Amino acid sequence: MSARIALGNWGEDLAARYLTDSGLTVVDRRWRCREGEIDIVARDGSALVVCEVKTRTTEAFGSPIAAVTPRKVRRLRRLAAAWLQEHGEHASQVRLDVVGILVDGHARPVIEHLRGVD
Repeated sequence: MSARIALGNWGEDLAARYLTDSGLTVVDRRWRCREGEIDIVARDGSALVVCEVKTRTTEAFGSPIAAVTPRKVRRLRRLAAAWLQEHGEHASQVRLDVVGILVDGHARPVIEHLRGVD
């Protein structure tokens, strides 16, 4: 496994724990279809939360959250619809969140959670 994939998987694990500790219920992880992948699917009350996780070791190319472009948000919206259809579920609200994790190796990771990035 490459270092980049290992860092991404570690970041997703950390984000799942963070979301759970924040009161969300994680219902799916690393869900894939031919359109792409959803890192985390969670419930926040009646809302379905589709969460993109970005983990970086430096801000040389911007913050982890800045890596989520409008194009990626549109893709997440399509992936959320595909996830709901595949699982035969309905959600009164679908929210797109981003969790950015910055790891510099010397201190605790910095976690930033943006809710509703539509």
